Amino acid sequence: MTGLSILILTGIPAIGMFAGPHNNPLWIFGMIAMPLSILFITAIFTIRGYVLTLDALLVRRLAWNSRVGLSGLQSAEVDPEAMSGSIRTCGNGGMFCFSGTFNNNRLGTYRVFATDPKRSVVLRFSDRTVVVTPDQPDDFVTRINQLCGKSARPVGHSGKEA
Repeated sequence: MTGLSILILTGIPAIGMFAGPHNNPLWIFGMIAMPLSILFITAIFTIRGYVLTLDALLVRRLAWNSRVGLSGLQSAEVDPEAMSGSIRTCGNGGMFCFSGTFNNNRLGTYRVFATDPKRSVVLRFSDRTVVVTPDQPDDFVTRINQLCGKSARPVGHSGKEA
């Protein structure tokens, strides 16, 4: 989806620069400024990775980190189908990342910081649920459980304990 979106959002301004009335502010806004603004705004929210600290998960963005405190973490498990059937209630649904608030029957309302839903790790807290997609989900679950003093083992992609 990201590749197609980039193609469209750069193609429209290219057409806008070479065709149409260049002295019309509405044309310039609609064909050049708006598509490039959408591209820029969504790009700055991209997720570049995750860093686990003693008390938080830092979600690395393009220009800042989003912090998810680990206090109250009850469980962490690999679930490649966690985002299946989700509805985005607020946020980005796939351009450079999946980020924001989503809802589905399995998790209810949850916050997501994801790039590849098939690598989903569900973090359940006493008051919220967060989904992230690290490169190595099983290793991530093992590490976060070690940091939080949990003895639970990661659940593998087959649904059986690893």
